[in-house]
Amino acid sequence: MSNTKKALRYFAKYLKPYWKGITIVVILSLISSGAQVMAPTYLGRSVTALTTYLVDLKKGTASMNTFYSALWSMFLFYLLSQIAIFIAWMVMSKFNADSTNDMRENLFAKFQRMLVRYFDTHQDGKLLSLLTSDWDNIFNAMNNAIFEIISQGIMFVGTIIVMFTINSTLAWTTIATTPFILIISVLLMKKARVYIDKQQDEIGDLNGYITEYITEQINGEKVIITNGLRQESVDGFKVYNNKVRIALFKGQFYSGILFPLMNGLNLLNLAIVIAMGSWMIISGQISQAIGLGLIVTFVEYSQVYFQPLTQITSIYSMIQLALTGARRLATVEEQKDENEVPNGKVISGLNHGVKLENVHFGYNKDKEILHGVNISVDKGQSVALVGPTGSGKTTIMNLLNRFYDVNSGKVTFDGTDVRDIQLTSLRNNVGIVLQDSVLFTGTVADNIRYGKPNASMDEVISAAKQANIHDFIETLPDGYDTQVSDASSIFSTGQKQLMSIARTILTNPPFLILDEATSNVDTVTEEKIQKAMDTVIAGRTSFVIAHRLKTILNSNKIVVLKDGNVIEEGSHEALLKEKGFYYKLYTDQMAFD
Repeated sequence: MSNTKKALRYFAKYLKPYWKGITIVVILSLISSGAQVMAPTYLGRSVTALTTYLVDLKKGTASMNTFYSALWSMFLFYLLSQIAIFIAWMVMSKFNADSTNDMRENLFAKFQRMLVRYFDTHQDGKLLSLLTSDWDNIFNAMNNAIFEIISQGIMFVGTIIVMFTINSTLAWTTIATTPFILIISVLLMKKARVYIDKQQDEIGDLNGYITEYITEQINGEKVIITNGLRQESVDGFKVYNNKVRIALFKGQFYSGILFPLMNGLNLLNLAIVIAMGSWMIISGQISQAIGLGLIVTFVEYSQVYFQPLTQITSIYSMIQLALTGARRLATVEEQKDENEVPNGKVISGLNHGVKLENVHFGYNKDKEILHGVNISVDKGQSVALVGPTGSGKTTIMNLLNRFYDVNSGKVTFDGTDVRDIQLTSLRNNVGIVLQDSVLFTGTVADNIRYGKPNASMDEVISAAKQANIHDFIETLPDGYDTQVSDASSIFSTGQKQLMSIARTILTNPPFLILDEATSNVDTVTEEKIQKAMDTVIAGRTSFVIAHRLKTILNSNKIVVLKDGNVIEEGSHEALLKEKGFYYKLYTDQMAFD
């Protein structure tokens, strides 16, 4: 399917529910355009009536009745045209607001259903440009361009019909330059479309660069400053910005040149019409009295005829930006949703345990990360996953929660493949404390009860106490009602982690995954986190992904991963006795602690 067809289908999808409003707008546009097309005929009649009056004045039989009648008719038609346009604009504004609201809601809801893979493979800035730049372009076009297309299109057709009913010779003269205009317009629009499409893609790349290097939790800017890379950052920005500049200039140039071109051709056409009308009077094809009114009529129609062409070409850039935005948003909506299992099993807690059975997996088909991994954890036990960076620890976490599906083998809960369990049910039974904790904009209490919105204040405080973060929260200006966000400096990295643990304690999941929860914190905070982890792990089935080995010494079983393979497993003491890879990891790490 072509990009234009995809964009038009996107618009059709969201405008279809508002067909009644669209029908009203079309009818009112017909009335408005019809009245506007008819008005020039009365302008011509009033000129003819005035000419006749001047001739009859000498005879003593002059009357201004016909002149006044034609003048009033012209005024009423113009008035009707404006009233119809006003009502149509009000109706269209309503369904435009509603339809664009549907687009925003559906896109945001789509993001909540999409595969994690999509977010892992697309820059934040590019996603942000969908929610800002593309939406703005569509909204602007819906508010302006669509109404212009409908009303001007009707006026264009109506003008041609009326002109031919009045005088075919002058009608042909008026539209004679149309083929030339269309050829030039198509060529310029084709060029403009290429660069406008490119412009939006380049803006997405630029936003991605800005997000990655500047705004990503402000840390990107700190790294740039501390490494003395400010100029290099500016130079990198200039590369992306220059691409946007070039695409923007070319897109605006090719689309913008249409408007002055149409104005120039309009003036040329006006001169041709006047010349033809004058020749028809001189050659005796029409009388002088009728001819003067006819010329005035077709001078007006020449303007009206070119008005739709001029207006549509003047907003072509806006239209193309909207089509590009619709194409990009339609592409997002085409992405696969998570593999929900509508008729899948609903689980409630764990009775036996969790297993990975001969699991093979790779984020890309040509690069496998896990090679036949077998791991099991019985109910109530804690299994620690250790190994060097890139060994597959976090990948296993992604599979346990079905952020990704295995290539072969299976992950089971009480013997049931996770692919046969309803996603909502699965995730209600799995709690995750990620390596990088996130705070959402709201109060401290709101953040703790994020996974359980209806939790009472007593439950929130109890969870905070178990996570060893209650005392700090009490020191805040408004306690649990203190406003925070992820960018807030109120909480340190370790305190954010404790907040995340409190959030998990509150949801009370039967199965728990802790992904390097004690990384990047000081020794004192690590001790607090460890105590909180011991509290949340107690009595729960859990996988603990650890970098600091001293945090998992009490685990029931330690599984050692290397290059996507399980190379050792057993208790801490048993693995030390084997003096294998784990022994080396442990002794090397202890030497630096």
